[in-house]
Amino acid sequence: MARAMRERGFTLLELIITMIVLMIFTMVAIPVAKNTIKRQREIELRRALRELRTAIDRYRQIADAGLVNRLRINPSEECMGGTIGTGCYPPDLDVLVEGVELRGTTGRKIKLLREIPVDPMTGKAEWGLRSFQQDPEARSWDGLNVFDVYSLSDGVALDGTRYRDW
Repeated sequence: MARAMRERGFTLLELIITMIVLMIFTMVAIPVAKNTIKRQREIELRRALRELRTAIDRYRQIADAGLVNRLRINPSEECMGGTIGTGCYPPDLDVLVEGVELRGTTGRKIKLLREIPVDPMTGKAEWGLRSFQQDPEARSWDGLNVFDVYSLSDGVALDGTRYRDW
């Protein structure tokens, strides 16, 4: 009988040690999993920003080459002829999805984006916009053109920078 009591006590001790080890593993695994998820979302944000900025740059190249129908560019701004080139940027992000009508063609468009990507930090297809004329620190868009995009999230990245500053 005494032996049976010792065996039950030893089994209880094993159970307690096992539970403590599992709790330690859980306490380590949860932050690692959260960081992994956050890192993945940051990778998605970088990809979305790169996709948008590449489409804006491509629009600029097409406009610089004189291939864009001028109706979609602010006529008060000159895109060619050695000026600053502020008119060569798209008027909004929707133009990149709807397509840019080429000069000298009827109805022929070049679509630069399939869709406006979703900001993984906010879960919405909404982005902060900045025009060529705006100060880099400006947080409200003046509506002239789209020179740059940024996330509307106020979150902080794993490296300590703010997502809106990317």
